[in-house]
Amino acid sequence: VQLQASGGGLVQAGGSLSLSCANSGRTSSGFTAGWFRQVPGKGREFIAGITRSGGSTSYANSVKGRFTISRDNAKNTVNLQMNSLKPEDTAVYYCAAKTAYSTVIGTTQNWYAYWGQGTQVTVSS
Repeated sequence: VQLQASGGGLVQAGGSLSLSCANSGRTSSGFTAGWFRQVPGKGREFIAGITRSGGSTSYANSVKGRFTISRDNAKNTVNLQMNSLKPEDTAVYYCAAKTAYSTVIGTTQNWYAYWGQGTQVTVSS
């Protein structure tokens, strides 16, 4: 698994951004994917996760109703649509993957084995 995150940028409060995480590696049976974010001086915070089939998702309370995670297994991408952005959403966003089979979506950093580089999201007030 080799993950590449993109789509970050600067947006005004109330605006939207779409992040994409592309997997350029080969996975025979897919992976559970997650999005995390991190601000300076703090650990990575779980934002959203999705099972390998896309049939189940999980969200942090802080983004529920505003962010939507989805995936396109044919294109090997996992996306995060972020709406109604707030200044407190400002962070570096990371995508992560776990290839070992699981029926649950992990919400901790050490549950995931593979990480992409971060992409900066800045929301101005």
